[in-house]
Amino acid sequence: MEKELIINSTPTEVEIALLEGKKLTELHKQKTNSKFSVGDIFLGKIRKLIPGLNAAFVDIGYDKDAFLHYTDLGPKLRSLIKFTAGSVSGNIPYSLNNFRFEPEIIKTGKIDQVLDKKQPILVQILKEPISTKGPRLSCEITIPGRYTVLTPFSNVVAVSKKISNPEERKRLHRLVESIRPKNFGVIVRTAAEAKGTAELHEEMMNLTNKWKQIHGQLHKSQPPTKLLSELDKTSSILRDILTDNFNKIIVNDKELYRNIKGYLSKIAPDMVKIVSYYSSNKNIFDNFGVTRQIKASFGKTATMPSGAYLVVEQTEAMYVIDVNSGQKISKHADQESNALSVNLESAKEIARQLRLRDIGGIIIIDFIDVKKQENKRLIHQKMKEYMKNDRAQHTILPLSKFGLMQITRQRVRPAIKIDTSETCPSCNGKGKVSPSLLLTEKLDRDLELILNNQSYSGKVRLEVHPYVYAYLKRGFPSPQMKWFMNYKKWIPISSDSNYQYMEYKFFNGMEDEIRF
Repeated sequence: MEKELIINSTPTEVEIALLEGKKLTELHKQKTNSKFSVGDIFLGKIRKLIPGLNAAFVDIGYDKDAFLHYTDLGPKLRSLIKFTAGSVSGNIPYSLNNFRFEPEIIKTGKIDQVLDKKQPILVQILKEPISTKGPRLSCEITIPGRYTVLTPFSNVVAVSKKISNPEERKRLHRLVESIRPKNFGVIVRTAAEAKGTAELHEEMMNLTNKWKQIHGQLHKSQPPTKLLSELDKTSSILRDILTDNFNKIIVNDKELYRNIKGYLSKIAPDMVKIVSYYSSNKNIFDNFGVTRQIKASFGKTATMPSGAYLVVEQTEAMYVIDVNSGQKISKHADQESNALSVNLESAKEIARQLRLRDIGGIIIIDFIDVKKQENKRLIHQKMKEYMKNDRAQHTILPLSKFGLMQITRQRVRPAIKIDTSETCPSCNGKGKVSPSLLLTEKLDRDLELILNNQSYSGKVRLEVHPYVYAYLKRGFPSPQMKWFMNYKKWIPISSDSNYQYMEYKFFNGMEDEIRF
């Protein structure tokens, strides 16, 4: 299946759309001023110990203290604390060749038995801040690469279960065992399949250098201090999902375009040729049909091509998805066959919706009732098949006797919520209509004000709704041409379907909005 990555960069955020077979399957957003992301490593300081929760609150420089539960400390906590203290004082080298492990902590222990208040501790962000909660932390440090993940204070080599060939699993295990540093464990990722010694060894050296960087920054550091940043959202997605099936990566920002090419030249030189720069004035998401798919896929109801639809509701404790047949009823099939057909189509769409909205936690799906056990097993089997490519950890239970399916899905960041409803284009929700006949007069008046103002003597661009765009381009001479004849200056016009009908904005040569 062909995969495309469409990247829309704006001054405030970067939006990344993953299309599989031209269908939107993942949508990621990252604010350009975001300070925290999953995978960042910090030297934090214990602020509070809460024995009742068996957890600690840690200061890592965030507005709210981060949460560290006992189960996320990891068995090698004492070794980590010893390394951290030794690195800060300068008494321990970065290499773990001669490092002596401390006894492991027990799974059923108490937080106040292993940690002290105000104690410095090396932590990694496990989950981004969600709602009113601060980040969730882990002391089981991992340093991810494209093919492998390095895990300090361990000697275990684990191969991804998605690599099914026994011979390939053995080969990778032997290969990685021969090149891994002493006292470092390694998780072999799916992308390592069929890769040679040189590629894996080069990445192992890069990951070891990152560990060396952490060690160097620990020296004389005072918490809270960020020691290692995860890659930006775009690069981390490329690292995690890039395969030979990718045929396009399209980006509308020159600097980001150069960064992506530079990053790919290091991890996958053969893929550099699939990156292209989008220079058109038309919104990149509009041009590749992403905006239309976002409008159709988000919201309370998601409709499928057959007419069947899903109703997605969020409660305090879980998500609930109801499957409805709509008008999809075959006159030539019985009720059981109709219900099975709708359920199978819905299972595929639900798998896409979970990835697209990044829904985590508990999900309850109310499928249409089927009576035959083989049909229930088929729905369960297909659901697992459709969610096979989902990178988030998940568990799918068979249908209960009430026709309900329970799914748990890993939640590392807030679910994506996009309001697809639009304000009335005539009244802006106020109930009073502004005459559309006067729109061109307002445009003329604003444009004259801009061009007569000395501070706006440079380039001026207009962005409008597609309907207004078509009107401004229509006729001979068109309104755009009349502006050129009146002001002796060509005013480029672009359209954005996210705009309301009467909404428009002027931009200067620096792509900053001109406000009045």
